[in-house]
Amino acid sequence: MMYAVIETGSKQYMVTPGMKLFVEKLDAQAGETVVFDKIALLVNDSEVQIGSPYVKTTIEAEVVSQIKDPKKSGLRYEGGSYRRRFGHRQPKTVVMIKEFTNKPKKALKGEEQA
Repeated sequence: MMYAVIETGSKQYMVTPGMKLFVEKLDAQAGETVVFDKIALLVNDSEVQIGSPYVKTTIEAEVVSQIKDPKKSGLRYEGGSYRRRFGHRQPKTVVMIKEFTNKPKKALKGEEQA
């Protein structure tokens, strides 16, 4: 079994090829391909690669759609005369993980290129 732990939007997600994933909003339209290059862990059957800080590989994903989470609402109430309702819908991007590529990415700042 092949899986990886990627970092996007200051969160980490465990992904496998063919998996549909909801991540924080990415600047891409539906049908476009995005590349995740911050891979913290990559497992391929019995071979395990742990990044320090990241593994030198990339993961390609296709943007399926841009959506919003269900509305979260609240109420602020003070004393007898002040009341305020508020709501928020967090934007999300739905991506489909296509493939894990072993193309080495560019070296990070301060890191030697192998």
